[in-house]
Amino acid sequence: MKRIVCVGGGPAGLYSAILFKKALPAARVEVFERNRPDDTFGWGVVFSDQTMEGFRAIDRPTHDAITASFHHWDDIAVHFKGEVIVSGGHGFCGIERKRLLNIFQERAAGLGVEQHFEHEVDDAGRFADADLVVAADGVNSRTRARHAEVFQPDIDVRKCRFIWLGTEQQFPAFTFAFEKTEHGCFQIHAYQFSDRLSTLIVETREETWRAHGLESYTTPESIEFCERLFARYLGGHRLLSNAKHLRGSAWLNFNRVLCRRWHHGNVVLIGDAAHTAHFGIGSGTKLAMEDAVALVHHVALAGDVEAGLETYQAERTIEALKLQSAARNRMEWFENVARYTRFEPWQFAYSLLTGSQRIGHANLRLRDGKFVDSVEARLAGSAGSQKAPPPMFLPFRLRGLALTNRVVVSPMAQYMARDGIPSDWHLVHYGARATGGAGLLVTEMTCVSPEGRITPGCTGLWNAAQRDAWRRIVEFVHENSRAAICLQLGHSGRKGSTQLGWQDADRPLPSGNWATLAPSPIPYLESVSTAPRAMTRADMDRVLEEYVQAAGFGVEAGFDMLELHMAHGYLLASFLSPLTNHRTDEYGGTVENRLRYPLEVLRAARAAWPAARPMSVRLSASDWAEEGLSEADLLAIATAFKEAGVDALDVSSGQTVAWQKPVYGRMYQTPFSDLLRNTVGIATIAVGNIYEADHVNSIIASGRADLCAIARPHLAEAAWTLHAAASQGYREQWWPDPYLSGKAQLERNLERAAAAIGPV
Repeated sequence: MKRIVCVGGGPAGLYSAILFKKALPAARVEVFERNRPDDTFGWGVVFSDQTMEGFRAIDRPTHDAITASFHHWDDIAVHFKGEVIVSGGHGFCGIERKRLLNIFQERAAGLGVEQHFEHEVDDAGRFADADLVVAADGVNSRTRARHAEVFQPDIDVRKCRFIWLGTEQQFPAFTFAFEKTEHGCFQIHAYQFSDRLSTLIVETREETWRAHGLESYTTPESIEFCERLFARYLGGHRLLSNAKHLRGSAWLNFNRVLCRRWHHGNVVLIGDAAHTAHFGIGSGTKLAMEDAVALVHHVALAGDVEAGLETYQAERTIEALKLQSAARNRMEWFENVARYTRFEPWQFAYSLLTGSQRIGHANLRLRDGKFVDSVEARLAGSAGSQKAPPPMFLPFRLRGLALTNRVVVSPMAQYMARDGIPSDWHLVHYGARATGGAGLLVTEMTCVSPEGRITPGCTGLWNAAQRDAWRRIVEFVHENSRAAICLQLGHSGRKGSTQLGWQDADRPLPSGNWATLAPSPIPYLESVSTAPRAMTRADMDRVLEEYVQAAGFGVEAGFDMLELHMAHGYLLASFLSPLTNHRTDEYGGTVENRLRYPLEVLRAARAAWPAARPMSVRLSASDWAEEGLSEADLLAIATAFKEAGVDALDVSSGQTVAWQKPVYGRMYQTPFSDLLRNTVGIATIAVGNIYEADHVNSIIASGRADLCAIARPHLAEAAWTLHAAASQGYREQWWPDPYLSGKAQLERNLERAAAAIGPV
């Protein structure tokens, strides 16, 4: 390449120019920036110690100049309810944004990069002769907007307003402080980036901002408001603004941006033009600089620039999504901080620190073991435990049911029944997992009628033979383990009469199909599935009685708990979702109407179930599809279930419609559990890609759920809970007597392995 143009002189554009010039010394590399060299509209930039280690090998001169200008600190301080909770060992570096830009400008000039300031670029088309145009023109990218039909940006305007300020007050720690007003909560994110100056961001919900009339405030008036509100943290110092236009409001909404496509012709997006990460995790500049590294790596020496841009996008999209996922979690934590105000300060701080889901219980222990020890001790005290085990091994109670720990064996369909009767396979399956240490087992969806099965291999509970087979399993669990066992009842609805899970899942049987029922005659797979029959009142009455009968059989079989399956597009779930319920009678339309029949079934089952035994509902918290279940719908449903006697919600999502678009990731459904637990005030079971003991510990300790359901890991390892206990040095976990010698050897082996590695 002979000519490379960078549109935008922020960190993304300048670092790209530096790296391109290093890789292609003979090329003409230019930067066009609309502002003056010393203009900047932020204050400080934060990097972690780990991030800077990564940049050392990329360009040592910029790394050394940046680190020489750093202000370094380790602590995070959370001010809440009059207390200050401090956690150390986090390793942050702050630098003045203007100084960072000057370092990049000086390095670029030394390499021969041509820099043009106060130069507005209205049309990147003027650089048609360039081999590459790097669009680093920020979150409000004109380049992206000009070719929006190609880049297809997804711009999500978020729920909070924020104002980015500075102050001469010194903060020895990364400081978060929360002040409650008559209209809602305000919070600050503050950190020191030089010997003299600190950044201070004030943030609040949009509705709180408007209730205070801040939309009509000028920047000086907004600053005065913030100074009054947060005076106790400012030590008499003023708040400062470097906003260009002081007459208008400087309050902004954060825009979460991600583009479907990052390049078009000779133009490529980078940094905030392509994606944004909320300041709650302070990684926007890091992400932009890492973009620059990847772009140069894939494109500078590529024989086929177009192919290089494709591989650049493929790599960086994955990394951006990972960081955006963490940033989204932290952003939503701050957006919904009112949800956590009932927490004690220590749990509030723990929840904040782990809110991104990037830092878990084990990682936090490495950073600050004393803080984690204090959290575990307080959790144990609140759970009535005399000792302070890892959070996953705390006891828990639902009505009269006492669970020994927080691990749940998730419902997992086995498709191994004949005529609905569980077999020896089920005895071994549930028995192995009960003796494997979990606190609670939940059966696979057990169907209330032959027509309510998903497949011919599904278990049922509509006759005495099935009851007796289940009783055999329940008795084994009770006699040979400390686990409790929960019966999950369900009806397949429109997703019934299909092949076994390991065959052509969700497709109709080749032969022997049965008629299916649903609230509306909508097939699950268009042009593939047979349309179900819309339920009549007589159908509803019959199915309700089938649930009552099955619950009665469950009592006789000795189950400790009952769960109704109202998720994943099965019958009762199909009433709840507007995507599958198109009824025009009193059972369709508003969420109150869509709730009507599931509530009828729930109340009837609750009446048939012993009062001392708990009940839960498995619920799809999102359809992951447009026009599906809304958050308001979800909260109304959860509240109605709680009022009807439900003790816990087993919070899943999706599988309502075949065209869903879920966003997967570690613990990706836990935010739904968090929402319901801390808004509705009901116990929750978190599910969904929870596969490490650290996940469970973090979720429980942060108050995002009360129990954690583990699915696939329990298929691979029946004794997952026992191994998790041994790996954490928790020796109080119950083991079956015949396995105690295995326990001792496992613990010795793990101790030897830890000793060989040495202290971390």
